[in-house]
Amino acid sequence: MSSITRFFAVVVVVSSSALMIGGCDQSKAELDSTKQQLQTVTAERDGLKTQLDGANQQLTALKQQVADLQAKAAATAAAAAAPAAPPVEEKKDAKKGAHHAAKAEPAAPAAPAAAPGAVAPATGPATETRKGRGHF
Repeated sequence: MSSITRFFAVVVVVSSSALMIGGCDQSKAELDSTKQQLQTVTAERDGLKTQLDGANQQLTALKQQVADLQAKAAATAAAAAAPAAPPVEEKKDAKKGAHHAAKAEPAAPAAPAAAPGAVAPATGPATETRKGRGHF
């Protein structure tokens, strides 16, 4: 080989060695940075998993409490509806005749217990139209 070719080969080898060493230093710094980010993200993920587990346990406990309260409310409503006493009939005036006694209105039945979560009917002015004398 000639001296120029040998010199050129040495320059190529030295410059490629310098690039490889310099490139490795950059890659090593980037690798260390990525490892640090991975550790940070992993620690954050573990913390979030712990919070999620705690929230799920709390949700389960709250669902159980809701079920217990609904059962108690249903039992209370059933107990309130069961021992309802029949309405006491009022004494009629002795002066009124049999004709008035026959027109006596029957006692109103007890209102059925509303189911839990049911919407109560709206109260307000009557919607039927009134006709006849005495209507204001």
